[in-house]
Amino acid sequence: MRIQLSEHFNYRKLIRFVVPSIIMMIFTSVYGVVDGLFVSNFVGKTPFAAVNLIYPFLMLLGAPGFMIGTGGSAIVAKTLGEGDREKANRCFSMLVYITIAGGVLLTLAGLLWVRPIAEALGAEGAMVEECVRYGRIILLAGTAFMLQNTFQSFLVTAEKPHLGLAVTIAAGLTNILFDALFVAVFRWGTVGAAAATAMSQVVGGILPLLYFARPNNSLLRLTRTGLDGKVLLKTCTNGSSELMTNVSMSLVNILYNFQLIRMAGEDGVAAYGVIMYVNFIFVSVFIGYSIGSAPVIGYHYGAENENELKNLFRKSLILVGLAGLAMTALAELLSLPLSSIFVGYDAELLTLTCHGFRLNSLSFLVIGFNIFASAFFTALNNGVVSAVISFLRTLVFQIIVVLVLPVFIGVDGIWLSIVVAELLALAVSIWFFLGQRGRYRYA
Repeated sequence: MRIQLSEHFNYRKLIRFVVPSIIMMIFTSVYGVVDGLFVSNFVGKTPFAAVNLIYPFLMLLGAPGFMIGTGGSAIVAKTLGEGDREKANRCFSMLVYITIAGGVLLTLAGLLWVRPIAEALGAEGAMVEECVRYGRIILLAGTAFMLQNTFQSFLVTAEKPHLGLAVTIAAGLTNILFDALFVAVFRWGTVGAAAATAMSQVVGGILPLLYFARPNNSLLRLTRTGLDGKVLLKTCTNGSSELMTNVSMSLVNILYNFQLIRMAGEDGVAAYGVIMYVNFIFVSVFIGYSIGSAPVIGYHYGAENENELKNLFRKSLILVGLAGLAMTALAELLSLPLSSIFVGYDAELLTLTCHGFRLNSLSFLVIGFNIFASAFFTALNNGVVSAVISFLRTLVFQIIVVLVLPVFIGVDGIWLSIVVAELLALAVSIWFFLGQRGRYRYA
């Protein structure tokens, strides 16, 4: 039976409600990893490094989709909690149309800038051409990718998390199937990997669009609407933390690659690519939980149900803490086999990757609390606090640490940078949790 946003959530019901979003994010990360897996094993180390070098730029262009999805779903969920379903649908529709328009503009800009960006990132010779080929094909599906990011949140708000999971699985299987066909069988190299990813993004973005465009039994449907500047501004403010997270991740990844290519060469960039691929699979559990729980939090905030807000806050912290412990232990145990899947063909690269992953995975102990903190305040329609947490966590702290630590402990300082940055961010999250509890009454 469908679980409604208005219900009381015990542990079992809360887990049941967020699990589809968690699985959805895991599948999203897994099929994002598939390109690297096939390119590394069937095309070679240099094309693999090229994909890793240009990938942060491509993700940067899709980041506004997360902003609109998370920021907009907070407004829509709050409006539903207030009992105004018609207004909720107007807001939802406007934000989807804005996503489409923004996606077209960013795609055109990306196609123009992909070559100079690749060169600015340090690519030379054959690596530049691999970056451009891969990037231009991916960018052709840029609008669909933005829609996919937006609908991840709205499908949960519409009380259709299982549909979101089904769409994500369909997109993931599309990517895996065509990666195997184009790269492993047809030997199309980075062109085949990019084409497979672009096709999967079309599936992930267009299927939900078609669903919401037709009569359905969810809480939301696309309808005629006008531009509401106030709602759009509030959406951008609410979702600025998620935008900042994704933009910062891309910028920080670029900086990490710069440091690594300077200190460890091409092998360092390849090793970091593997670590980031695997890291995102683990972190997607926390992101999925935050996406899945945010509409529930937003609904009960809008309904002024303080008891349920306290219940959700307390249970979420416990679940996030337990998940962090479990995933840290799992990552340490699986570091060698996971690294071997990508770079088992090169013993020196495998040793570097495995060592870096073991140090990097210590961040799983605390990262979940920071991701939840940012999403929690977004759900409470406090985009400023959410943005501050994300800005410090994903940009300021990481940049400072990745520039300073390697001076003292070399390459290990790069692998440990995220651990130190997340610890600093945890202090900020705790400070806001304590400071804002009187205003929102969640504790």
